[in-house]
Amino acid sequence: MMDNAPFVTPADASQMLLPFGAYRRTLGTTEHMMLLEVYVPRETVVPEHSHVHEQVGYLISGKMEFTVGGVTHTLIPGDSYAVPSSVLHSGRAIVDSVLVEVFSPPREDFRSR
Repeated sequence: MMDNAPFVTPADASQMLLPFGAYRRTLGTTEHMMLLEVYVPRETVVPEHSHVHEQVGYLISGKMEFTVGGVTHTLIPGDSYAVPSSVLHSGRAIVDSVLVEVFSPPREDFRSR
């Protein structure tokens, strides 16, 4: 997928294995935001981390436990979350899960290679 492409099909979306075992596909990127689909296998742990990017997400399927700024919540399909810039956050997939995330500004480390 080329950055800033106005339309993206599943075949066009670049996929990347993340260091902690989840997979992400870049579904769209503009100058100021990036849309991702993330597949997180059961029992995968997203280690606590922070970044300058603002992040919002929406759980499509599965069940995940998220901690944002020290507050933990179990997400079920239809739930969403917001992570302000530089706030510590982490997660754990209780079952295989799929979520959609938006980052602003776009994460350079997730751009198409």
